[in-house]
Amino acid sequence: MRDEFRGYSHLEAPMGNRDIVAMGASAGGVEALMQLAAGLSRDLPASVLVTLHLSNQFRSSLDELLTGAGPLPAKFAEDREVLRKGHIYIAPPDRHLLVEGDRVTLGIGPRENNSRPAIDPMLRSAALCCCPRTIGVVLTGTLGDGASGLWAIGQCGGITVVQDPRGAAYAEMPQNALERANPDHVVDLQRMPALLYSLAHEPEGESRAAPEGLRLEVEIARGERENAMKELDAIGRRSVLSCPDCQGVMWEIDEGGLTRFRCHVGHTYAADLMNVALDEGLRRALASALRALEERVALARKLHSHAKERGHSHLMKNWAARVREYEQEMQVVRDSIRRMEAIAARAELQ
Repeated sequence: MRDEFRGYSHLEAPMGNRDIVAMGASAGGVEALMQLAAGLSRDLPASVLVTLHLSNQFRSSLDELLTGAGPLPAKFAEDREVLRKGHIYIAPPDRHLLVEGDRVTLGIGPRENNSRPAIDPMLRSAALCCCPRTIGVVLTGTLGDGASGLWAIGQCGGITVVQDPRGAAYAEMPQNALERANPDHVVDLQRMPALLYSLAHEPEGESRAAPEGLRLEVEIARGERENAMKELDAIGRRSVLSCPDCQGVMWEIDEGGLTRFRCHVGHTYAADLMNVALDEGLRRALASALRALEERVALARKLHSHAKERGHSHLMKNWAARVREYEQEMQVVRDSIRRMEAIAARAELQ
């Protein structure tokens, strides 16, 4: 489909075009990004910023994979690096990838949606600094990272694109973005390179006023704010829930149909990920309860054996009944832990 846009060259791209493509992916993202990279044009008049949920425990070769997949060179971004059109910049492990004018910065702020790098901080930073030039993209993944940042881009006058959930390896993240951010375009991966090529040649849009609190949240992602309780009172309402990371006070922040939770330190959760984090806390409590029940069962069995050895039939029946009761309780707790582990495994697919 790229042929229908032929006639533009890198030098012929109009001044003030949409020259920033900020895209985020989670589970299934490596394959999706490689497919996109293969279809991007060599003369794409935009810089491509990529955030994929990466573990900091293992060296990532995503830069090599994307460079080898298509015509654009890809690299892990360096702090204060000047953006170049026709290049792909990847969020390095354990750093938020943020954009500031014609440069990228690497944020050391708290995890968002239990991730650093996270997609929302990157998209919010693009919304704040240069939204009329920005095309925001959300790809395959689980849960809800990306919906808030894409909403901010739309509010500030940028173009928003979501992978069609029907063709995504993991539909939940694009589906959440579709429902909550009301994107301008929903497209499958095969047609997305041509769409991005076309959008990048459009003149930049008109700037709009940034949503309240957007600058604060970008500053938190950079690591410039350690405590923002007063400012958070202005953009949200205090929640009865405490932060799963630090047990601090949390605020509920409404964005259209989306509710997020942010604590005074800066840890942030979309509602679905907040539920997962609370479930993890419950799983730990259940594990402690299971250990206590295992000790009670062991003690009851020991006392049952003592009663049997001494011929105390009444005590023996009593302790046998308690063993059965504790074992039933243990099974209930074990079943609950298995459900919690299934939820946690699903979250780790991000």
